[in-house]
Amino acid sequence: MSRFIEPVTLTGRQWVVLEPMERRHADELLEAAKDGELWNLWYTGVATPDAVMGYMDAAMRMREELGAMPFVVRRKADGKIVGSTRYFNVDAKNRRLEIGHTWYSRSVQRTGLNTEAKLILLKHAFEELDCIAVEFRTHWFNFDSREAIARLGAKQDGVLRNHQISPNGTLRDTVVFSIIASEWPTVKAHLRWLLNKPRG
Repeated sequence: MSRFIEPVTLTGRQWVVLEPMERRHADELLEAAKDGELWNLWYTGVATPDAVMGYMDAAMRMREELGAMPFVVRRKADGKIVGSTRYFNVDAKNRRLEIGHTWYSRSVQRTGLNTEAKLILLKHAFEELDCIAVEFRTHWFNFDSREAIARLGAKQDGVLRNHQISPNGTLRDTVVFSIIASEWPTVKAHLRWLLNKPRG
């Protein structure tokens, strides 16, 4: 039986290539996380240096057992891995999925890279997988992430209070956003405009 999401490499026009995650990417992924020591952000799930292989193994188990598709994010200009993202919480019957587990090296944050990555992920989800909705979720206190998701054109559905217990024992409120199929043409036009406008 075929999977809802088959392994695929997604290539943007200018900024980014998304490749299915493999164990051989471990060293490069660790180097990407060191740029900004991203594991020190308490409200994110970036692996510490000694836990990268465990992080990757968990992502690939999610792929094999739950139909997810984790990617490494490669900067097109020099081929360097600068982060990770994935499709997960896949509901093939209802043609829904979530995009998340996304993080980037500090040096590529606030560039067009995330915008183009989201454009090609959403394009594949809506135009190839025929999704009816794509979700995004983030920690209440991850204000940068909330702003970035809204800037994509996603609408906030609500807040799941005390949704999860974080590794440090705090309780996480999760903010849920989504883009639905009927909104995709407008969102796509908006993302292309963001990529093409002059950057000041």
